Amino acid sequence: MKTTYKLPWLALCAAAAFTFSSCDDEDFKDIFDPPAKDKTTLTQVAQTNLQWTGVAVSEQSRIFANFPRLSGDVPYSVVEVKENNELVPFPNQEWNQWNPALSPADHFVSVQAVYVDDENYLWIVDPASPMMQGVVDGGAKLVKVDLATNEIVQKIIFSEPVIYPKSYLNDVRIDTQRDVAYLTDSGMGAIVVVDLKTGESRRLLGNHYSTKSENIIIKPEGIVYRNPDGSLPSVHSDGIALTPQRDYIYYQALTGTTLYRIGTQWLLDESLTEAQREAKVEKVGKVGPHDGIIFGPDGRLYLTGVANNSVERLNGNRVEHVVSSEHLKWPDTFSVGPDGYIYVTTSQLHYQGNPPEPYKIFKFKPEL
Repeated sequence: MKTTYKLPWLALCAAAAFTFSSCDDEDFKDIFDPPAKDKTTLTQVAQTNLQWTGVAVSEQSRIFANFPRLSGDVPYSVVEVKENNELVPFPNQEWNQWNPALSPADHFVSVQAVYVDDENYLWIVDPASPMMQGVVDGGAKLVKVDLATNEIVQKIIFSEPVIYPKSYLNDVRIDTQRDVAYLTDSGMGAIVVVDLKTGESRRLLGNHYSTKSENIIIKPEGIVYRNPDGSLPSVHSDGIALTPQRDYIYYQALTGTTLYRIGTQWLLDESLTEAQREAKVEKVGKVGPHDGIIFGPDGRLYLTGVANNSVERLNGNRVEHVVSSEHLKWPDTFSVGPDGYIYVTTSQLHYQGNPPEPYKIFKFKPEL
């Protein structure tokens, strides 16, 4: 059984700039009430007592995860998840060692996301901003690993004016046909486009409302999502997804309810002025607050329902409930496995490092 809702009805939590608007379960009651029984089954894959955010699954069903330094030190930044919850630093122990005396370009500083492309390369996004307190100079990077050899084969270092001291590179999608990477900057709001042939990067839509926070208050499980100092977060462009046809990217601010998209041709066309490019942004609709987004094996867009422990998907002009569980505590990031399963992490961000249960990875095969 599915519950579906037309997008025009979802404009529930728009907020004026510099003010915060409550956006909790009651606000989205008509949207997020799941059916009495899900047809889709969640299967737990792994768990840990350390806070992870990203997950990536290879063609050989190898599972990778990452641990950002959000509330303190971590023993490793990127791991391969083996059987019985064994976590092996990846690609090696040296890259996973970090202190300020080490080269930030050659070590993981604070990794936010991992992603496997359709040629079976692992991409690692390191915003290099421990505790989200600012970018370590020379540390923000995109790293490519050949999973056939487990060797790093490319490294893109970011600096101004592509990113700024308060930037936070959040997630990535790779177009292997055009050799292009698309990343979100959730710290300041922008889309970063990388020519992987040359290593050159451009910061786009950095002044456009589509990449900016709507300053909503997210309240999953009755808990207001806050920064460690108690202030309300304002998180900009966060989740990003590339269509299977590679013709659009979809993106959304974390503290926002509006989903946007733009044709990749407009992001790649360097002859456009920024005003001309901004005019190509399309509003998909008000869909509620979400973190990770991805196109599934059925070609539909899946979204993590952080406000209500669930997964939703976009089906035409409707939002469908897919699966929910009390254990989907802040579902964070997706990855699609070779067997058609979609994997998702729980990062329990609203518990500020004091979660009631371990952080988990689940998988599910959606009803097509």
